[in-house]
Amino acid sequence: MGLKNMLFGDYVGVGMDNRKTRANWIEKTLTNLPKGESILDAGAGELKNKVFCEHLKYTSQDFGQYDGTGDGVGIQTDSWDNSKLDIVSDIAEMPIEDNSFDNVFCSEVFEHIPHPVDATREMVRVLKPGGKLIITAPFCSLTHFAPYHFYNGFNTYFYEKWLEEFGCEIVEMTPNGNYFEYVAQEVLYAQEMAKKYANVEMSFREKIGQKLFLGFLKRATKKGDKSKEVLNFGIHVIAQKK
Repeated sequence: MGLKNMLFGDYVGVGMDNRKTRANWIEKTLTNLPKGESILDAGAGELKNKVFCEHLKYTSQDFGQYDGTGDGVGIQTDSWDNSKLDIVSDIAEMPIEDNSFDNVFCSEVFEHIPHPVDATREMVRVLKPGGKLIITAPFCSLTHFAPYHFYNGFNTYFYEKWLEEFGCEIVEMTPNGNYFEYVAQEVLYAQEMAKKYANVEMSFREKIGQKLFLGFLKRATKKGDKSKEVLNFGIHVIAQKK
């Protein structure tokens, strides 16, 4: 391997697995649900996870107001398709009867809800007794989909407090990544962010420094799993309604 590839190759081995790890967990969790059960995808957006629900009775819900451009601040998608939603409503006031679904799924939505506690209560309401509530949300996030970005993230204490108060038992609560992996992700983003927001290019020496620091973070993450208590990409949660 040449010096150039060693220093600037695409693969650095740390800070790159956030989305992949979450996607794998979602696929495994949804595909393992019993065939024929009903599922509500709350805050479904463009229905990207519907593909894992082909064996289920799938219903999508979203407020349907994000258009991809938002207010132009932070990270936007440029385009967004709300045309395939089954239910368009406030996630905290859904036109659904009590105890309607075997499963409720809500992925990467909580930070976009102005009232996440009310939304949690509502999702539990429409869930059948014994049903599963499946949630992923960031522990810490950059501004995105603004102006519909109201919270930076959610830790384990949020779920322990409100899920238990609303009558659910937490079955699984798995952190995605740890402190060192999160820092590595942001170090990788730094070059792009500097160019976009500061009009600053990273020098050759600085790129070497970046690569060396990523090597340190890679070593640290192998022994620093406990650091996930301080910071991680997000918590993956499964709770069961009592």
